[in-house]
Amino acid sequence: MEILMHALEHAFLDTLKLIPFLFVTYLAMEALEYHAGKASEAAVRKAGKAGPAIGALLGVVPQCGFSAAASTLYAARVVTLGTLFAVFLSTSDEMLPILIAEQAPIALIAKVLVIKMVVGMIVGFAVDAALHLMCRDRERLRIHELCERDKCHCNGDCAACEKEPELAYDYEHDGEHEHDHAGVSIAKSALKHTVQVTLFIFLITLLLEVVMDAVGEDVIASFMAGNPGLSVVAASVVGLIPNCAASVAITELYLDGTLGAGAMMGGLLVSAGVGLLVLLRTNRPMRDNLAIVAGLLLVGIAVGGVMTAFGVTL
Repeated sequence: MEILMHALEHAFLDTLKLIPFLFVTYLAMEALEYHAGKASEAAVRKAGKAGPAIGALLGVVPQCGFSAAASTLYAARVVTLGTLFAVFLSTSDEMLPILIAEQAPIALIAKVLVIKMVVGMIVGFAVDAALHLMCRDRERLRIHELCERDKCHCNGDCAACEKEPELAYDYEHDGEHEHDHAGVSIAKSALKHTVQVTLFIFLITLLLEVVMDAVGEDVIASFMAGNPGLSVVAASVVGLIPNCAASVAITELYLDGTLGAGAMMGGLLVSAGVGLLVLLRTNRPMRDNLAIVAGLLLVGIAVGGVMTAFGVTL
């Protein structure tokens, strides 16, 4: 009971001080997505062979619905598989706001974003090149349903898109009808994100405090140092969880010194967030989705493993 009360106190105080930073960060992110989200999506749709480069560049921009939009566009075969990989690998999910709220060094944030962007580009172009050599032409599909948690708002309240869902994906004929998609309150959305992530941070911090107090920081640090490969695999698997708690946990563990840089990057590379949920719901056949998930996991483990093996720090 003493350990629990001590952990509750520390978790509450540590989380409380982050709330203002989180809210301001999410407010800026929501404003950015509201004003630039559609432009980013359009750029990816029309990128063609340069899709992986555009997807990786735009993926690092803090737009929480971008990975979901990329999944929807891939399900409709508007973008290539390589572009989807580039977006998934470069997107930051909840990592960026956590680093900002924790006032992490700008150099650290920049290195993480650059690594994710470069890996996204390399893997994206490699995937597209492999598919080209295998002569697997893109299919022309139109997906008529979206996941409940899809945040791309491709149908929204647009009567034309509700009547003919394929219009939401058919960017070549955007000028033939007007979209009347309703805007979302920036402040309300930012507050919602802040509350959700704050809850996750509190629970994860509480768990870490209990474990640290019960087991001891030295024991945990020694275990991680003695099993770096295991930590990379574990972090990469956790990163696949399509929920912001995954990237929150990985980032917090790294900042606490529990995870090394390689394990942290392995987990964050595969943290595509809600994009994976949208992909599983909208894309068929399901075996392709499982192959994409497996590919993300392999990339995360490989990059994290190489960084760990060579002692790379950030």
